[in-house]
Amino acid sequence: MPEWLEAGFWGLVAGSALLIGAAVGFFARVPRRAIASVMAFGAGVLLSAVSFELIAEAHEQAGLKPVVIGATVGALAYTGANILLARRGARHRKRSGDEQPSEQDQPGSGAAIAVGAVLDGVPESVVIGASLLAGGPVSLVTVLAVFLSNVPEGMSSAAGMRQAGRTRRYVFLLWTAIAVVSGASALAGYVLLGGAPPALLATITALAAGAILAMITDTMVPEAFENAHLLVGLITVLGFLVAFAFSHT
Repeated sequence: MPEWLEAGFWGLVAGSALLIGAAVGFFARVPRRAIASVMAFGAGVLLSAVSFELIAEAHEQAGLKPVVIGATVGALAYTGANILLARRGARHRKRSGDEQPSEQDQPGSGAAIAVGAVLDGVPESVVIGASLLAGGPVSLVTVLAVFLSNVPEGMSSAAGMRQAGRTRRYVFLLWTAIAVVSGASALAGYVLLGGAPPALLATITALAAGAILAMITDTMVPEAFENAHLLVGLITVLGFLVAFAFSHT
């Protein structure tokens, strides 16, 4: 399989977890505490991947400066875009309760949630594609981390969409589209960054890491903390350790 196609395949695999999670969250009445616990675990997995697969690798490639610049720009870009989307109704797009506004409550919120879902998923997918540029196999730790974190994201968001009265068609067309975008983003990450100098590649990797860190704290942690309460720290650490152990086996 050509590497560009492999990049797209792994991005699609990771993105498909959103669709799996959405199906569970929409059709099954999963207790909010259970969703929050899985969300906390997924946050821990992503934190480990960001630390050891993205930031550490970027630092090894080009040193501290590109890491600081990239991560800061990534966090600023994500936060700025997220603020704009929050004003249009996407603030609680990963919440499983009744926090999400309906289209009647805030017209245009459905489109804002869809754009927010793309915003959350693109940085992860680009990194999956870029991980193939070294000439070796795809970073399975990164793919696993994104997959495991996408399941609770899809679960929580789809449960919230159901509570807001959004239709089954809207929910599943949205998450199917996001899965396809994830594959396309991974492919783009491979194609567009091929031949990039180490400093630029390290900066882009750190940029994605900064965006992911901002996403974790802004959209995943609130859902996990509100409903898992005092267990959220322990569950997050367990997710972190599982991903760390997998990356060192």
